Amino acid sequence: MVRFYSTDYTYAYPFPAVSLAYFLRYPNPYSRHVASTDTISRAFDPATQRLTTVRLHVKRSRLPPAVVKLLPKSTFTGGGGDGKSTQSFILERSVVDARQGWMECESWNLDWDNVLSVIEKHTYTRPAALSSTAGGVEADRTDVSVSVTLKSRIGEQLRKRRQRWGEQATASSVSGSSNGEEESVAKPGWFSSWSSGAIRSAIESISLQRTEKSQPKAQKGMSVVLSRLRNGGIQEVLEGMRKDRELEI
Repeated sequence: MVRFYSTDYTYAYPFPAVSLAYFLRYPNPYSRHVASTDTISRAFDPATQRLTTVRLHVKRSRLPPAVVKLLPKSTFTGGGGDGKSTQSFILERSVVDARQGWMECESWNLDWDNVLSVIEKHTYTRPAALSSTAGGVEADRTDVSVSVTLKSRIGEQLRKRRQRWGEQATASSVSGSSNGEEESVAKPGWFSSWSSGAIRSAIESISLQRTEKSQPKAQKGMSVVLSRLRNGGIQEVLEGMRKDRELEI
């Protein structure tokens, strides 16, 4: 099963400010877990007037403890082998069309994707043309649509592991009958009593709960950056970044 999260909201700021704040949003008081952001590539297409950017975010995070408890120890190949790695890597691709007034962003995790794949999409749009009676109210508004897709692949791995156990057991049986000896066979752990579907569903449910808590914080973080941008321009945003980094240390 795949889990989805979606939400829609509005920033009371014009599209140019919101699209700029998006690239300046780390760090902020609600995202001090973001250790660094690096631009991998950036290209502007004169024909379409679109800017495409690919960035890599390094975040201080770990698998939720409740998820770690559901996984066999052999799942962990890094971070000390206990799922407590303090870094995660997120790749992000964004496209901005300043002429038409929209921006589409997509990000996905590069590590732990064998346990859980998280694909996050954001769409920012400028409101439609104002009517003569609108009074320009919507000119300072940007609509946002967010969707997050969570899919665990742990079930596929467990099925393969159980298949290998079955093959080992068969080989051991044949060897024992021919040599008169019994060989020890690796046995599945306690999680063998769970179906792969149950484990997968549990991981996705836990991660969905985490997403439901983190997305409002991300929205608040963007609002902080937008407020700094409005009050003092780029200089205040950069000063805010400096203070936020100092608080991380």
